[in-house]
Amino acid sequence: MAEFSNIQEKFIHYVDGIIANNRISHAYLVEVNNYDNDIPFIYDFIKMILCNIHYDEIKTSDNPIIHLIDDGNYPDISVISSDTSVINKALIKSLQKEFSNKSLLNGKRIYIIKEAEKLNGYSANTILKFLEEPEDDIIAFLVTDNRYHVLDTILSRCQILTLKDESVNFDIDDQIFDLLDCVLNPNNFFIKYNSYIKDTFVDKNVLKEQLLVVENVILSYLENSKDLSKEVRTLLDNKNNRELIRILSVIEDEIPKLDFNVNFKLWIDSLFAKLIGG
Repeated sequence: MAEFSNIQEKFIHYVDGIIANNRISHAYLVEVNNYDNDIPFIYDFIKMILCNIHYDEIKTSDNPIIHLIDDGNYPDISVISSDTSVINKALIKSLQKEFSNKSLLNGKRIYIIKEAEKLNGYSANTILKFLEEPEDDIIAFLVTDNRYHVLDTILSRCQILTLKDESVNFDIDDQIFDLLDCVLNPNNFFIKYNSYIKDTFVDKNVLKEQLLVVENVILSYLENSKDLSKEVRTLLDNKNNRELIRILSVIEDEIPKLDFNVNFKLWIDSLFAKLIGG
């Protein structure tokens, strides 16, 4: 992979792990440096998903799906983009209508939203149904050049992947570090249960934001980022990559539930039970 940048190699390695561990998400937000240079890697990941192959098999595979994608003729991939400053509600409604029909090839259907930061309140609310109640055969790829310009309601429902080669400095305070420890070692949460419930995990919006930071810290670790402190890295070193991907999957599945009228304490109990594996 000498012809690729370090971040591109990390992306390939990470998505290979997703395929190997069968941890395909229903929605990805992919952060890119440059659309022209990085979109091909997203399409390669889509080929891997649809053909159930690893990256190094793409060029040698004779699967016709690959050729259809390369020629722009794969019928179950739809791309949403806008020449204006917003992606309006009508575009998303059109996508929903299209995806209300069955797959033409009886396989997974993919939609790609370019410049996802252009989703405004109206169009974002429309796309949320897709993201909150995903069908098994529909996968979303939301693409942006800056994840922090994407609405939080969208960001929290996607697994974040990055092709953006820039340093990210995480502000890991004691509370975030303790939450990371609990997420990685959920038994520690139950050992200090009363203290955490009474004094620490008291606001669902705060906890949601902190979990998003924890999610990004784990992703950064999996991408071999040098921006993590020695203490944080030591904590993460105790888990293998497969377990970290499982933890990310649990967090990704559970965070959206906070936007519904759920019992916060029961939600916390359920989150950490699932992190244990229950």
